[in-house]
Amino acid sequence: MQSLKPIARFIQKNPVLSPLTTFFPIHLATLVFFGVIVFFFALCFAWLTGEVTVTNFFAKISQFQENPPFWVTVPSVSHPFYLFLPTLILIYITQIILKASPQPKTWSRNIIVFILFFLSIRYFCWRILTTLNLATPINGIFSIGLLSIEIIVLLAGFIQLYLMLRIKERRQEAEQYSKAVREGNYLPTVDILIPTYNEPEFILKRTIIGCQAIEYPHKNIYLLDDTKRPEIKELAIKMDCNYITRPDNRYAKAGNLNHAIPQTNGEFIAIFDADFIPTKNFLERTIGYFKKEKIALVQTPQSFYNPDPISRNLGLEQWFIPEEELFYRHVQLLKDGVKSVVCAGTSFIVRRSALREVGYFTTESISEDYFTGIRLSAKGYELVYLNEKLSAGLAAESISTHISQRLRWGRGTLQAFFIKSNPLTIPGLNIQQRLGHLEGLLSWFSVITRLLFFLMPILYAFTNIIPVQATYVEAVYIFLPYYLINFSVYHWLNYRSRTIVLSDIAALISGIPIVITIFQVMFKPFQKGFRVTPKGISRNRYIYNCKLALPLIILWLATAISICIYLKKVSQGSVNYQLGLFWSIQNLFSMTVALFALLDAPKPDHYEWFSLNYSVELQQGNKIIMGITQNISEAGAEIIIDELLNLQESILINLLDEKLKLFGKITQINAFEKGLKIIVEFQSLSRVQERKLIELLFCQPERWKVKATPGELQSFWLLLGSVVRMSKMLLFALVRAKPNTKFIHRIK
Repeated sequence: MQSLKPIARFIQKNPVLSPLTTFFPIHLATLVFFGVIVFFFALCFAWLTGEVTVTNFFAKISQFQENPPFWVTVPSVSHPFYLFLPTLILIYITQIILKASPQPKTWSRNIIVFILFFLSIRYFCWRILTTLNLATPINGIFSIGLLSIEIIVLLAGFIQLYLMLRIKERRQEAEQYSKAVREGNYLPTVDILIPTYNEPEFILKRTIIGCQAIEYPHKNIYLLDDTKRPEIKELAIKMDCNYITRPDNRYAKAGNLNHAIPQTNGEFIAIFDADFIPTKNFLERTIGYFKKEKIALVQTPQSFYNPDPISRNLGLEQWFIPEEELFYRHVQLLKDGVKSVVCAGTSFIVRRSALREVGYFTTESISEDYFTGIRLSAKGYELVYLNEKLSAGLAAESISTHISQRLRWGRGTLQAFFIKSNPLTIPGLNIQQRLGHLEGLLSWFSVITRLLFFLMPILYAFTNIIPVQATYVEAVYIFLPYYLINFSVYHWLNYRSRTIVLSDIAALISGIPIVITIFQVMFKPFQKGFRVTPKGISRNRYIYNCKLALPLIILWLATAISICIYLKKVSQGSVNYQLGLFWSIQNLFSMTVALFALLDAPKPDHYEWFSLNYSVELQQGNKIIMGITQNISEAGAEIIIDELLNLQESILINLLDEKLKLFGKITQINAFEKGLKIIVEFQSLSRVQERKLIELLFCQPERWKVKATPGELQSFWLLLGSVVRMSKMLLFALVRAKPNTKFIHRIK
């Protein structure tokens, strides 16, 4: 298994401290964060102990809750059916809009946004003015605590709705700018930098070949090796690529880039992580934007040519796309509309003079890319997001590295509260830009609310604590339209990149580690340094991540017991527990899926196989056989032949349209009704053949297509099928396993 050495911890340069730093060296943001928590607990303690002022204060609020304004109450109706009418009408309207506009357009998006905004405002007022349960201090503490966290989520939601009204369409603009490049009227010099830290040689080779395949005359490619490996230097020489290293690893990736940039001289700098491979038209589609002097950086999406570990472990990689697609197909578009684009660290190009003006890449945070982009914006430069898939890289290949990567992103983003590049306070940004960045900061805290929603039915079952006080008619009239409309349009608004069902499962898996990370960052923001995500991993057995599973197992057991309690209460005729029963069953399903997703499936091959169909001509001696590839990788191919033949082991494969001939060895032959499927392992590829094959697999323009995630209902059935299938597999393995089986291996 490929393993990576931990990189040197980065050193904080300019922390933002409180005025009491001399005597009490704690960050101002830490004091505020924990000050709010201490104040809340002090208030709770005073209420629980019957302190008169606090008790009277909440008694008055409770009285107001019992007599709310008429516009947040349910009207009197002659038949309960009329309470469902708002929901039915709004669903009907939204479905007509979604049918008329399968992809969000300006007009259709704006109508949906205004509907959501109205429903969100109504829900927000209802939650504040009528649903707090202040009957007892213990109920009130949980009720106010939940509302406080929910307000953060609602605030982020309101910001997102506003940003949706500002989305820009850049297709025509990109075509105009790229025309100048194609015609040779604008061809500035570009340095392409590939920072690397311990990535395997075969991954680096792909990236170098991809960068060299970019169709652009004035480019120079530099491999920035932060591990000073002789074999990587030899690879750079063999691949005719410039090689730069440095004496230490200070400031991690940011330090590596800052060390190399002064040793290059191109007008622009393109950066690709060691596992990201650009398409041939990357510079053609991006460099033209810089004809506009105010543009300092153009960011493109991070696409991935392998499935993320959650969908792979569930056996649903053909259906579900990587989680990052939500950010690049939805969130970045929102930020682009208000000029708060996030520089994502790879697959972007930046103007050298602008980068020099802000002191190159910031070393204040482990998210050097994000805060460098903020500093460019603060200087008055514009960052552009071009939503075209012009590169692809490796997604995390195990569930543990997947979570570690997200914790690093969260830690780096939240360090904003402790550095000078804080987008909320740095001079030079306008209100809209700050709102765009505030939404990103708040999104990390929304995980807390998701976890609380999983805990609420357990809390009610075991303690009868009710954090939300609402009648069934209120739920039908106010909550139901808010929930169902959000549920029905979420998939459409994010361009079918994610569903709520999948988001809940991802939140369950990463939720507890993220909450722990939030508190760690707010207390010691620079305790942990930058660690590179391991890439190029292979494994020949199932691996279960018990560390991540343990809190989920406890939550699963508590939910299962709560279902038994609810069933007993409902069987005794108590209708008040029906909602809790339904909620608990839904939560139990999500937890079950999450627990199965923690079982990393075997990955015996370093290489990814792609379902690509190429016409091939197979040759053995004087025999010529026509076929078509079903799957192909750098290591071999699966080929379908429409006739039954006796084949020898060695074979010559000629990819006709690509004019590429490869020698191979047949390792497997499977007969079917009308022909054969043969599996071929490529043999002794020359440097030219290897280069052509990698260009064919990774570098063709429009190689990476935009895929759609199935809708909410279909996603649910796919997940249910996965649970049934994996349950059977696990049961079969346990029945057949011997005492010394290695079917499941615990990660230490």
